[in-house]
Amino acid sequence: MKANPYLLYLKCSDCGREFSARKVHTFCPDCQAALITYYDLPTARRQLDRDALRARPRGMWRWRELLPVEDPANEVTLGEGDTPTLRMPRLGAALGLSQLFLKDESANPTGSFKARGLGAAVSRARELGIEKVIIPTAGNAGGAMAAYAARAGIRAHIFMPKDTPQANIQESRMAGAEVVLIDGLISDAAGMAGVKAREEGWFDLSTFKEPYRLEGKKVMGYEIAEFFNYQLPDVIVYPTGGGTGLVGIWKAIAELAELGWLETNKRPRMVAVQAEGCAPVPRAFQAGREFCDFWTNAHTLASGLRVPKSFADRLILNTLRESGGTALAVSDEAIFAAQSEIAKQEGLFVAPEGAATYAALKELMRQKWVTPTETILLLNTGSGLKYLDALQ
Repeated sequence: MKANPYLLYLKCSDCGREFSARKVHTFCPDCQAALITYYDLPTARRQLDRDALRARPRGMWRWRELLPVEDPANEVTLGEGDTPTLRMPRLGAALGLSQLFLKDESANPTGSFKARGLGAAVSRARELGIEKVIIPTAGNAGGAMAAYAARAGIRAHIFMPKDTPQANIQESRMAGAEVVLIDGLISDAAGMAGVKAREEGWFDLSTFKEPYRLEGKKVMGYEIAEFFNYQLPDVIVYPTGGGTGLVGIWKAIAELAELGWLETNKRPRMVAVQAEGCAPVPRAFQAGREFCDFWTNAHTLASGLRVPKSFADRLILNTLRESGGTALAVSDEAIFAAQSEIAKQEGLFVAPEGAATYAALKELMRQKWVTPTETILLLNTGSGLKYLDALQ
């Protein structure tokens, strides 16, 4: 019996061309743009009960009808999903905010939100008969892919910058992945992964260069809606590298609206946060552009934010504009000050990328872009324990 009879097709995010969801695809060959997964949501609206999904055993796969794996036997899981959303009373009081929350993705397997996207992508890869996968990574995605590939019995190959945190390098190797350390950035690693994929038949799981990492990440949006009783916060502040999570949350909100599960027409304003040393999204957003320019000499100790140009930059910018959101960059000094403050005030050792959201919130407060009575949600994407190298 198939878990999701609602899976329809893939569609190019640029030209709208449709592709079969039952065949192996990467991205649109005509537009070089990301493919997005579509479901039969009108039928799902008639047949699915949102409260029944809430009552299922916890984890990402309780939303399986809205995910792209057809046979539950192909779900590769390590227990990802249903991470806690925590009220931040002390930090909120310091900023004069009465409703400040943080969703803590460090509770996922391998210590970051990457478990969601790679769990979905590896599951679908196994279902489609793929036997070896490759990825370029700034850190956490590599560890997650290695773990899920090991769980699935699939070969894994990873290209990482040499200055990737040691925790990411060692966890990837421990899970059996072949790890190649390179001189350069994730953009250089992506080029090498692409060449090896084409020449040797590896399936490239790069951000937005296959359709299904987005589907795993969107479940964060389902969980956020569920936590807030399907009314949604006013503002969601998200650390943005490749942008899969930001776009995924916005996709989830659109799907929930089509399912008729939201209790209000209000939508959150989405905020993309980057580091001052690598800020292609704020630069493009503030200039009113549809695409980002490649950021030269990218540098930041928040390795997950050191992405000179996302493959889906247009989707990121569209999400910000459709939601009435914004984009801003913060300094490494502000990031690490925020990381320390969050730990001292709330007891959470968040990743630098997660800390960047609190640093950005302070700036948004100074700009009066948010108001004291609004409900604000920060996303922490990983564990600070992965980044001890940067603190030494």
